Amino acid sequence: MSAPGEVVMRAENLARYYPISLGPFAPPLTLKAVDGVSFTLAAGRTLAVVGESGCGKSTLARMVTMIERPTTGRLLVDNADVVSGGREALRKLRSEVQIVFQNPYGSLNPRQRIGAALEEPLKINRRQMRAADRRGEGLAMMERVGLRPEHYDRYPHMFSGGQRQRIAIARALMLRPRILVLDEPVSALDLSVQAQVLNILVKLQEEFGLAYLFISHGLSVVRHMADEVMVMYLGRPVEYGPRDEIFDHPRHPYTRALLAATPVADPARGRIKVPLMGELPSPIHPPTGCAFHPRCPLAFEPCPVNRPELERKGGASVACFAVDAHGRTPALETAGAA
Repeated sequence: MSAPGEVVMRAENLARYYPISLGPFAPPLTLKAVDGVSFTLAAGRTLAVVGESGCGKSTLARMVTMIERPTTGRLLVDNADVVSGGREALRKLRSEVQIVFQNPYGSLNPRQRIGAALEEPLKINRRQMRAADRRGEGLAMMERVGLRPEHYDRYPHMFSGGQRQRIAIARALMLRPRILVLDEPVSALDLSVQAQVLNILVKLQEEFGLAYLFISHGLSVVRHMADEVMVMYLGRPVEYGPRDEIFDHPRHPYTRALLAATPVADPARGRIKVPLMGELPSPIHPPTGCAFHPRCPLAFEPCPVNRPELERKGGASVACFAVDAHGRTPALETAGAA
């Protein structure tokens, strides 16, 4: 278990490109699903990644777990780069980083009893462990996620969606990883069940000092879970900072548009609305300069030509020419006052 706040993972300029062929006579193209993402994960803290569908969130989750190897960039665990490392680095990553997928119906083997699914990681990675000890570990983990001992020998079809997601969480924690990647872990569940699963995740994070990479498009869930938030657009981060800075003082026009589209209890709060114009561009043919400029009401001369880099402006980092060094957006604030 890592000390609270200790950095357990560092990503540096991760990118994932896919070659695209439109036919034997068409020129080769490249889809840039993720294009230069950097972040740190700390023990006991949650980094949430948000954005529209197609922004690269799930691709990032698969790279962090090395389900897909990054095209470029470094992924450091204990200061060792697992991208350039060999088989031993990957083996260490598997025990340090686990993932919980969105669909609890598809993440469990329907022909495997729940107890066998929980014990499987221990059979592979703790071969010296006795069968009785494996069962004891599995039962203890089931209790932590709110399931009863009699559930141990049942099959997945005998459980509800919320129970299956608890089982998936329990299985991910059997090796006591330090990092849990949660890819839309509650979006397929009813609202009441979502709350139960989120509360379990909070309790487990406190108990084990886990670092969470929390992928979601539900901003209300993100506000409840996150310590830091990274907003992505077309494969790149456009804003990154503490949760309260992102939600209470959004800087990038895209972040403002996402928040304005989220229902709030008090619509009269002074949130400046930023309309999104047009559709999300194709990642195969991204716009030049700032990828957001075709949809941005604040786009001006440099935006179609130059790509803004993520830099500290006020209390968060933002990639936008319209935001000044103090984190203010004069054009938006003037429009809001008017």
